[in-house]
Amino acid sequence: MTSLYSYVNSPSIPPKALQPHQYPNAMLRAAFKRIRSNLTGRISRRRQINIDDYNIVQEGSAKILFEKEETVFYNPIQQFNRDLSVTCIKAWDNLYGSCGHKAQRKAVADLSSDAEPAHKKRKTNAGAAATAGQRKPYIRILEALSATGLRAIRYAHEIPNVKEIVANDLLPAAVESINRNIEYNGVQDIVRGNQDDANVLMYRNKAENKTYNVIDLDPYGTVTPFVDASMQSIEDGGLMLVTCTDLSVLAGNGYPEKCFALYGGVNMVGHEATHESALRLVLNLLSQSAAKYKKTVEPLLSLSIDFYVRVFIRVRTAPIEVKKLMSNTMVTYHCSQCGSFSNQPLGRVTERAGKRDPAKVQTKYSVAQGPPVDQKCAFCGGTHHLAGPMYGGALHNREFLQEVLRINREEHGDDVYGTRKRIEGMVTLAQNELSDAPFYFSPNRLASIIKLQVPALKTMVAGLGSLGYDCSLTHAQPSTLKTNAPWGAIWFVLRACDQNKDQQGKLLKMNPKTPGYRILQGLDKWLETQELFDASKLSFEPNEQSGHVEKLRKLKIVRYQENPTKNWGPKARPK
Repeated sequence: MTSLYSYVNSPSIPPKALQPHQYPNAMLRAAFKRIRSNLTGRISRRRQINIDDYNIVQEGSAKILFEKEETVFYNPIQQFNRDLSVTCIKAWDNLYGSCGHKAQRKAVADLSSDAEPAHKKRKTNAGAAATAGQRKPYIRILEALSATGLRAIRYAHEIPNVKEIVANDLLPAAVESINRNIEYNGVQDIVRGNQDDANVLMYRNKAENKTYNVIDLDPYGTVTPFVDASMQSIEDGGLMLVTCTDLSVLAGNGYPEKCFALYGGVNMVGHEATHESALRLVLNLLSQSAAKYKKTVEPLLSLSIDFYVRVFIRVRTAPIEVKKLMSNTMVTYHCSQCGSFSNQPLGRVTERAGKRDPAKVQTKYSVAQGPPVDQKCAFCGGTHHLAGPMYGGALHNREFLQEVLRINREEHGDDVYGTRKRIEGMVTLAQNELSDAPFYFSPNRLASIIKLQVPALKTMVAGLGSLGYDCSLTHAQPSTLKTNAPWGAIWFVLRACDQNKDQQGKLLKMNPKTPGYRILQGLDKWLETQELFDASKLSFEPNEQSGHVEKLRKLKIVRYQENPTKNWGPKARPK
């Protein structure tokens, strides 16, 4: 053993050559971990960092050293991504984390309660005192694809209750940069650099029954290769942060076969709502992967941002909730000419009172009935295209969004969080989106189809609101609306918005082969047969719906970040 220790303590042996997991004996493996940790510490202390050899970039509370010749990926526009991630992890900790603020408030309430017996109260008070006091760090975070380590170092500086952060990367140059920046920022006690394949690391941790409270997946391109391993490595109730930057596949028109191969579904090719379908495809991939392990995915916040999508999900073990996955999965029929769409869930859930005990509700899961549309569009005669399967439920959790906005408003400042105003704008829009109305439409585009005057958003919303339907803005695209109104009502209101009442004269000037002509010609006939709404109630006077939308628009919401550099955006892989 003496010769073994002298071997591993030799300065000529690099720390990465010692792989403790290769040794089957637990005690020996632990000893090797300690030896390797001590060796790494000695080497790092011996290494002197010459600041003149690097460029220093400060973001948030972290300072990162970059070599003059860039060998590690860094994109300054992603500061919004990192600022938002810090805020969301804090919100998750407060609402759902171990000994979160909810538990503290409950413990304090229990302290003041006099309803319980004395012997029970003593136990409750003791637990409450421990909960309401100083919380011990408990959050274990895995940044599976760390690059420079900037995100992990910011997590260590800015998020309370963090116990351990593993900043992993496959490239030796990246891990060297991570370790250098960890030492430069003085967070060696929390952050640990690790060189490994992300999947191998997560599967190895699963074999050792080691899980993470938070897993951050921010790959270059698709997240698909890392989903299965992460679902098995996440703590029950943990937070997963997922980024996909391959929007040419997820939201483009040219690769439907690749989209299906990677995400198990087809996006809304050629449709303006394709960025929301990208979000729903990613959520469907995550939900399907989680269901295999009796886990369910709850979307807390789902955003389409610049050139990528970013989703924050809570993963819980809940076999009963997994049964609802089929009814929360849908396919979408969208017209290739006018853009109208109709959603078809794959499952159906029915509830009824029990025969013996009426108070007990019996739930039955069955296949859905459909399709909801004909082969041709009922309004313009265009061909329906199929999109999906994709996630069909709500994209956001309102309670979570309220906590994110509170933290962003009360705890964060512009000096550290440079994109704070944009976080406020994007999350506020997400908070006010309709949760039961997948996809959005642009009144400008629809008006161009039927060759009528483009209406103001408040006018369109007031008209739909007068018919009894809800409307909202969306974070994914400006000047677009979400609504639970049927498409017949949308076309009817849009036609009525036009101040030129000579509709017949308009029709005479239009080409009979165009979708707009067919929509206007057949709309009156459709209105006579429909029973969905009372057309006589149409009014464009301001109402609750239009007032709510206008209030949001007057906030001057920051939706896009200012360009930090010329030609910013997705960068090429580092050399």
